[in-house]
Amino acid sequence: MMRDLAAIERRVIACRRCPELRSYCATIAQEKKREHRDRPYWGRPVPAFGDSAARLLLVGLAPGAHGSNRTGRPFTGDASGVWLYRTLHRAGFANQAEQRDRDDGMVLRDVLITSAIRCAPPKNKPTPEQLRRCAPYLEAEIAALPALRVIIGLGAIGTRAAVDALERSGYTFERPPRFAHGGEALARRPGSRRPIVLLASYHPSRQNTNTGVLTEVMFDRIFRRAKSLLE
Repeated sequence: MMRDLAAIERRVIACRRCPELRSYCATIAQEKKREHRDRPYWGRPVPAFGDSAARLLLVGLAPGAHGSNRTGRPFTGDASGVWLYRTLHRAGFANQAEQRDRDDGMVLRDVLITSAIRCAPPKNKPTPEQLRRCAPYLEAEIAALPALRVIIGLGAIGTRAAVDALERSGYTFERPPRFAHGGEALARRPGSRRPIVLLASYHPSRQNTNTGVLTEVMFDRIFRRAKSLLE
């Protein structure tokens, strides 16, 4: 079993379970976006990023074609990352608010960021089969975090992936979790002293932030709740 985060990272980067996504990511990395034409693209599956002793796990949707697929780090290089890392910094989980690339000096404390699927999918819409193929990596990351206490699902797909991973890992929920911003569900596993709390949040995508569906006040509230649960 993949219980070491470094081993999981290596397997994620080398993964070829979805040849169609590997081909798509490589094509995007070749063609590039005009504003990034002079920069190298990662163009491979994107591993998790953060503290290997984290008690908080964030589960997003997928790498952005010109964000994480370019930088090789979750939520880095696009508008969603601007919102997320700024919020993490305000909450005390990150040493800085600005994110740019893998060498920008970002350090996370007590949090690991991952996603439901590790390759950028066309139109940001992974298929059920692609999500199924990628699911074992999230299960392995949960197993590799012995101090894990809280999971935040970013968006409906990220939240669903977290629910499924917990259930496949032997956890049961006191009540069937439903996606809603600020939703909260408690999961327990026989033989484990500590339950895991699942919090749901709208995804910090432009579609949500530009329309006011998600505001900074709403996003901050999710992370304040996570901190209170950890304390």
